[in-house]
Parts: sequence; C-alpha cells; structure tokens
Amino acid sequence: MRLDRAVVALSDRGTVAGAPLGHPGADRGGPVDLGAARRILVVRADNIGDVVTTTPALRAIRAAAPHARLDLLASPVGATVAPMIDVLDGVLAVSPSWQQLSGTAGTAAGERELLDRLTTGRYDVLFVFTSFSQSPWPVAHLGLLAGIGTRVVHSREFGGAVATHWVTPPPDTTHQVDRALHLLAAVGVPDRGRAPSLQIPADAEQAAAGLHPPGSFAVLAPGASCAARRYESDRFGEAAAQVARDGLPVLVAGSAGETGLVERVVAAAGRPGVTAVPPVALPVFTALLRRAAVAITNNSGGMHLADAVGTPVAVTYAGTELPDDLRPRSVPAALLGCAVACSPCRQLQCPFDHECLDIPAGDLAAAAVALASTPASPEEDRWIVASTP
Repeated sequence: MRLDRAVVALSDRGTVAGAPLGHPGADRGGPVDLGAARRILVVRADNIGDVVTTTPALRAIRAAAPHARLDLLASPVGATVAPMIDVLDGVLAVSPSWQQLSGTAGTAAGERELLDRLTTGRYDVLFVFTSFSQSPWPVAHLGLLAGIGTRVVHSREFGGAVATHWVTPPPDTTHQVDRALHLLAAVGVPDRGRAPSLQIPADAEQAAAGLHPPGSFAVLAPGASCAARRYESDRFGEAAAQVARDGLPVLVAGSAGETGLVERVVAAAGRPGVTAVPPVALPVFTALLRRAAVAITNNSGGMHLADAVGTPVAVTYAGTELPDDLRPRSVPAALLGCAVACSPCRQLQCPFDHECLDIPAGDLAAAAVALASTPASPEEDRWIVASTP
C-alpha cells in the first residue's frame, strides 16, 4: 500500500507543468550583476541569421551594462553582421574547432591561440548562446581557463563546474530570439524587445542607392548556408520572371561564392526585369534589402536580415526546421513549404527528394507580389502549405 502511494506521488510530481525536471546541478547560479562588469564577451559562433537573431539579447546586455565593453565572438561569416550592431564595441572572428564538421579541422595551436585572445581580453562575464543541438561546454571551458569569472550557458548535459551559471534550456523548438532571452532572464537580465534589429552604416546606404532601379523593386536572395534549405534555381528564376511580369523588377543577389547560383537564377528567368547584383559587402546587401518592397529568400540569413530592417519577405521554408523555430518577428511574411513527415530533419543535405520545397513557382511569385502591394501587419504572417503539383 505504501509503495502504491509513493508511485502515484512520484508520477504526479514528474508531470508538473508538463516539463521534465532539470539536472540537480543546474539553475543554481542566481542573478548576474552586469552593472559591475567591465568587459563582457558574447559567443554566437555560427551563421549570419544566428547573429541577427541574437541582436535582442545584445540590446538587453547593453542596457544592463551601459558602461562595459561588449564584444562578440563570431564565425568569420557571422562577424560580417557586426558593423550593423551598434551596441557592440568589438568582434572576435574565429573558426573554432567545436563549430567544424570535420574532425580534422580543429588544431591544438588554434585553440591555444583562442585561449590567449580570451585571456588577453580580460573579460569578466561570458555568455554562450547556442541552438538546441550545440554544446556550450568547449568555449565555456576556454573561458574558465582564461580566468573569466562569470560563465553563463544553456545545457541539458552535465558540465561540472565549467560554467558558473548553468541554465536548463527551454524546449528545443523555442524561437532562437526567445532562447537567447531565456538565458538572460534566468540570470536576472530583462529583455528590451524581442524583434531583431540592425543599424546600417551611412556608407552602405550610399552604395546601395546606386544598385537598384527607381521605384519599387524586389530582392531575391537564392543562397543558403546548406543545400537542404535551398529552393531550386530554375524555380526561383520562374518565380522572378512572374514577379517582373507583374511590374516589379527583381534584383538577384548573393555573396561572391554564390555568383554562379545568381547567374543561373537570372538565366532561368530570361527577362530584362530580372537582373543580377554584383557581390557586395553584407551591410550594402542589407541596405538594398531595406530599400526593397519585398524580399524573396530561403529560410536563411536573407530572411533574418529582411526581418531586421523591416522588409516584408516571401520565404521558401524548408522542412529542416518548424515554422515557429525561426519565423520573422517584425515584418509581414509568407512562409511557403510542403508538409512532410520527416520535418524537422535538421539536415544539411536532403536525404530524399526535397519534397518539403516542392513549391510551385507561381505560388511563391504570388505571395511576393501580394506582400509588396498590400502590406499587412506582422500578426498576419502565415504558414502556407503548398499543394503538391
């Protein structure tokens, strides 16, 4: 009889609020007094979109520590966003071993060099922002070795005393903006808004002014950091041609490494109203997005940049993530995709036939034209499940 009662009580406690209990070593750090910090390092060492979605957290840290130096540790590509984040004082562009796919990419010499940079930085506080699948422990351990006294991380895995503030993360499908702000809230740092934002330098605005035609236009960014998120270039071209036929010129843009992709899209469109933009620095590309009536992108950095500068966006949204994981926060958006059983797959390469992006080009064009001509409030953002042809 006593055993039965114990089992019932344990079952009841284990389902409180529908959430699993955290590790007994987590969530013990208490508040962090950022007002006393002199030098703060924030880590977000992956792609452009990840850095953009970290901007609300950076604003919150700056508001809590107005007199501290605030630096960002980012990947080389992520660091290109830094000139548009006005709350930052500096950026450390690194390619750390824990962000590499190959087991042979990292070197002991590279880790020692990074440790030296962290030590020389004399940081008081380290915030490590991650996605649900990333581990904070490698860089937190470097922070420990570098003498950073306060080290704040999210993790479900045991890391001993490597972090001073080990926070149980929210559910894996939490939006990246909210995930970062959750980490801050756990140590007593209030948010200062949940919409990503960027400040474009004046010289980038001037450079962008010479890249587009007079009047309204669309920007199509066909690139993405992984193949699993890329809509077919021929279909992008078909969609661009239809948008141009509807009276909205389309500028197709990408990085220097995406020149061939941009050319294929323009060739597939085959219309004078669809033209290529030469590769430009990221702030100039972002300024071009800001001037556009609508952006057309994959679920990629272009989508987040458009969101951060207030441009409506039509997105070919792959099944790599769920719509609520990364959707735009502050602009009207149409997310187009096909419902598939394997989503969210989190893959870099689609192991099947990319059924999640089997979107008719006409549907994408219609969504873009509608967003450009009849702007809606952000609350009208929608997830469009395309019909399979």
